[in-house]
Amino acid sequence: MNRTRVLIVDDEPQLLRALRINLQAREYDVVTAGDGTTALRAAADQHPDVVVLDLGLPDIDGLDVLRSLRAWTPVPVVVLSGRLGSTEKVAALDAGADDYVTKPFNVDKLLARLRAVSRRRPEPEATPAVTIGEYEVDVVARDVRRADGTGERLHLTRTEWRMLELLVRNPGRLVGHRDLLRHVWGPTYVEENHYLRQYMAQLRRKLETDPARPRHLLTEPAMGYRFQP
Repeated sequence: MNRTRVLIVDDEPQLLRALRINLQAREYDVVTAGDGTTALRAAADQHPDVVVLDLGLPDIDGLDVLRSLRAWTPVPVVVLSGRLGSTEKVAALDAGADDYVTKPFNVDKLLARLRAVSRRRPEPEATPAVTIGEYEVDVVARDVRRADGTGERLHLTRTEWRMLELLVRNPGRLVGHRDLLRHVWGPTYVEENHYLRQYMAQLRRKLETDPARPRHLLTEPAMGYRFQP
């Protein structure tokens, strides 16, 4: 069973440490950040399932961090702050927060909010399994098996899955470089086209019958990539 990955953003080291210990003890994967810049990079690199975000950060206002997240990801966000009056609550919700918890708080209350926003997260539209080369790929179950009936599985990394998923969910359509980079790595990586070349080469080596002459994972020069069923 996959563990829920939580990104906790707060500038209080003792609070970060306490939440890390408590959530890890309850089988969560925990990533922490002490400022907004680190938080945005961690969100892009680690792809959390839910974010706990303090508004009082030392470098970027928490609401601006929230708006930056909402520009490219629907990840549920629970705002955590000691300054949440009614006006601040409305501002946080308008900026895209899913819920809020006011400091000081009980850890069990925070966990209940995390479970609630995770349940409210919309499920991705179902995509039927597709065949690429000698493999059947199920992006919903994140499962790749040989199509010859042997059941032999092929391992893809988390990053490879995110890239492949966007392409497979848009069969026959061109997916631009910037859209892929934003989806997989976040908005701070939209110029890093070499990332795409590296991971596309890995996917082709793993999935295409002839990686040098791909039939399904196609390059559109200077524009992006296309999944051809």
